Amino acid sequence: MMDLLSVGAISGVLAGVGTGFLGEAGKSAWVYAGGLVRRIAGREVAAPTTPGERDDVARLVHQRLREDPRLADAWLSFARTVPVPGTVQGLLRPSLPPSPRYFTDREKAIKKLDKEATRTFDGRPRLALLHGPEGMGSSTLALHWGWRQTARYPDGQLYVDLRDLGPEAALGNLLRQLGLPEEGIPHSAQGRVDLLRRCLADRRLLLVLDHVRSVAQIEPLLTSAPAVFTIVVARRPLVGLGAQSVHVGPLDRGDARLMVERIADESVVSASRGVLPAVLDRCAGIPYALHAAALRLSLPERPEAPAVPASDDPVRAAVEDSYRLLTPAAARLFRLAGLRQWPALDAATAARAADIEESEAAGLLEHLSEALLIERTGIGRYRYRPSVRAHAERMAAETDRIPACSAAVTRVVERYRDLAVGAARAALPESWRVPSAPSSFTFPDHGAAVAALVAEASSLVEAVRTAEEFHDWDTAALLGQALWPLQLKAGHLDVVLPALETAARIADEHFPGTRTAGALHFQLAHCLMESIRWEEAEREVRAAARDERAAGHVRGHASAVEMLGILRLRQWRFDDAYACFEEAHSLYDTIGPGDMGYGDMPRALALLDRHRGHALGQLGRPEAAEEYLQRALDFFRGRREAYNTARTLTDLATFRLDAGEPRAALPLIDEAIGLLGAENADPHVRRLRELRERCVTPE
Repeated sequence: MMDLLSVGAISGVLAGVGTGFLGEAGKSAWVYAGGLVRRIAGREVAAPTTPGERDDVARLVHQRLREDPRLADAWLSFARTVPVPGTVQGLLRPSLPPSPRYFTDREKAIKKLDKEATRTFDGRPRLALLHGPEGMGSSTLALHWGWRQTARYPDGQLYVDLRDLGPEAALGNLLRQLGLPEEGIPHSAQGRVDLLRRCLADRRLLLVLDHVRSVAQIEPLLTSAPAVFTIVVARRPLVGLGAQSVHVGPLDRGDARLMVERIADESVVSASRGVLPAVLDRCAGIPYALHAAALRLSLPERPEAPAVPASDDPVRAAVEDSYRLLTPAAARLFRLAGLRQWPALDAATAARAADIEESEAAGLLEHLSEALLIERTGIGRYRYRPSVRAHAERMAAETDRIPACSAAVTRVVERYRDLAVGAARAALPESWRVPSAPSSFTFPDHGAAVAALVAEASSLVEAVRTAEEFHDWDTAALLGQALWPLQLKAGHLDVVLPALETAARIADEHFPGTRTAGALHFQLAHCLMESIRWEEAEREVRAAARDERAAGHVRGHASAVEMLGILRLRQWRFDDAYACFEEAHSLYDTIGPGDMGYGDMPRALALLDRHRGHALGQLGRPEAAEEYLQRALDFFRGRREAYNTARTLTDLATFRLDAGEPRAALPLIDEAIGLLGAENADPHVRRLRELRERCVTPE
């Protein structure tokens, strides 16, 4: 018992409730923890957001528990339901992407990697930096070495491409690879860092971080776990990384020739003896250029090798050589689809860029992939290398001219806008927050619509950036609003946050005091609140209330005030939270028949009653809290809303347990568990089962 009441144990419980309970169950548990801390301290205590603040709260709680045994019993009852952070069990065994078939030389680099991977552990992270210019094969070397070492890393091999990812998104990517469900991944950056390090703590695992731009980008991803080896791949040395540096340079003449011979058929190499020396000179030992040249030599009609430029980039020369051999249709698609760095280019998007049929675009994309002008990233999806896309842009400017280029980009952005709007409407058909613009996209159900938004999330973010650059303010704002189901239903806040920041800024500049501005500030506030960036969230939610009020949109104004109350609950500022909910209720009361949002009022008020019950419960007013919760429960039961009924039942059961009435709580818990059986709400069910244990197990 004393261990559970130590400062370290109390701090661990606070950390566990902060990162172990996610989704709605986690949020309720965090709010309940704040109410309990308030009762123990005898005053309001600010919710901790950093490990240092958490330890300060733990010391305060520890002191009070020593003074009052009754408070200690209440804390222990709660603490036993919280998973204290520790080793994460049941993780997947991830693997690397496939290694290219044609790998040559690199023995010196491989020996350096072997040495770093096997050195005696001395507290320093096992860390190597592979660096070399684009096209030099640094990524290929990392994958090739990794696949040779599968026996050394029986717990798996993680890979993340950081070309378009910030640290928080990369952390989420790695945690998903390890098999954690979306609701099990913290939204805050520090929560993700802590969870990843716990996941890796005692695993024998390889981590490959590809296309790294800076030390700051990967610092949160690094671990000192003794059995984890991290390979960082970058174009240049990263000062301050403290890694074993492995420079990846050109292949020597013999290995360059060997690479061509491995890719091209023996008869092709034999027939190309006359041009092969010039080809090798032009490629200068760069693997990408050699691979492209070998493919060109294998064509039925081999082109003559161009003269070696006096001071040309071999990668650029290889791209130019491959481009010259394209058919007019393939060359045109290559140029127009490469005008923006679309993260996941597919046939539908490429077809819109080139204004052709999707079936034709699919064939042309495959042709470009075979010529190494685009890279395959998944089934039917591609992307450009930076230098290759730069060539596509140059050729588009020369060949297609500005009007045609602008039209191509606009067509693609319009496609993403229509897709996002159609998916948003199908995902949340009754939500007044979903934009009502027309769309040609339809989806069979809300699950398919959310899945489409998830699949295109990174491209939708790029579409917002593109619309901003093209001064298409309406489209940028509409795309931002269409992301609401993605952040609400699927998480992925780290992905949508940059787009929402852009869209909200555009709204301030071009649509101030409108419902559009209010909606975007509200979405951004939600994103920041869930990421535990509370000061920024408050600024945005106040901006939302300001714009909705200016627009005369009472429903939106009330919703923003209500969100401020929810933020106050998370901050353990329960008096302020209740005041916000009362203000929101007063605003809702002014919405009458014929006013916008009137039809949604019964449900909005039921949700608000639940929030009011939460706040009052933590303020030590259980009778008033139960009155509000019972009213909300009656509404949700009547509407047969299983999930919200279960959430409210959980709230009531928690209060009954807290009042020492386990027999009264038990049927509420059992009803909630039954309702959630078909709702795919595993974290909430786990929370309910832990509460049930408190009902049937003597303290």
